[in-house]
Amino acid sequence: MNIVFMGTPDFAGESLKALYNEKYNISAVFTKPDMPVGRKHIMTPPEVKVIANELNIPVFQPTTLKDGEALKILQQLNPDLIVVVAYGKILPKEILDLPKYGCINVHASLLPKYRGASPIQWAIVSGEKVTGVSTMYLNEGMDTGDILLTEQTEIGENETAETLWDRLAVLGASLLIKTVKGLEENTITPIKQDETQATYAPIIKKSDGLIDWSKSAFEINCKIRGLHNWPVAFTKLGGKMLKIFSADILEKSGKAGEVLESKNEFIVACGKNALKINELQLEGSKRMKTEDFLRGKKIDEKFLGVE
Repeated sequence: MNIVFMGTPDFAGESLKALYNEKYNISAVFTKPDMPVGRKHIMTPPEVKVIANELNIPVFQPTTLKDGEALKILQQLNPDLIVVVAYGKILPKEILDLPKYGCINVHASLLPKYRGASPIQWAIVSGEKVTGVSTMYLNEGMDTGDILLTEQTEIGENETAETLWDRLAVLGASLLIKTVKGLEENTITPIKQDETQATYAPIIKKSDGLIDWSKSAFEINCKIRGLHNWPVAFTKLGGKMLKIFSADILEKSGKAGEVLESKNEFIVACGKNALKINELQLEGSKRMKTEDFLRGKKIDEKFLGVE
């Protein structure tokens, strides 16, 4: 089977490596253009490009798929199947209709829940206890195609988006191989998505990290875990941004945002229960354990979140 692979971050890299290790013929990889990274704006290739170069697979990095140039390349490659994993671009209909076996996608949720760009983060932020991966046919909608296979996994009590991302990347790669083999053997029956169950996971914005202390400690802790390591949940301490990387839920009470303890531990009341902050970063300082932070700073503020 002649496969063209489309993907960008390390999440997609796991699927690319899995296809290669299964000896599938990957005739080309499409990925996003190199981007400037860091304060020095160093041009950096996507992780999928790095992997493809290591595997000696030709790489194409079109800025758009809508001008017909990518279609011409794909027509020459004549793929039997196009595999898309976290590519970050919408495929136009003429590309969707090109391969014999169609275009399939690995999506990091149990569809139709959490369609969209950030399913891993929003599943944790929303307090889900179970998530998973789905393979599906791509169509012109946003993650609305027929489902091929799914596999679920529990979300750990203290799991962050970072660790779940890594686990789902591996799970998705395994499910992709099962899906490709199933398509070859014609053993998969596609299932239409139930639109009444659909939810969306839009692109995460920095502003999504703002903590509302009137929410329960459980809800706030889900936000902290779901937005770790970007954009990171944050509040205000003495007019400065305070990023919170990890916390524990305690059965304590007080007014929302009230600092209950700040000498040996940093405990803040929420709408229900309280949070003991374990790791943080105050604007202008380094990320550190709370005990180290408290050794060097006395907290006089009675409430967090106040400008």
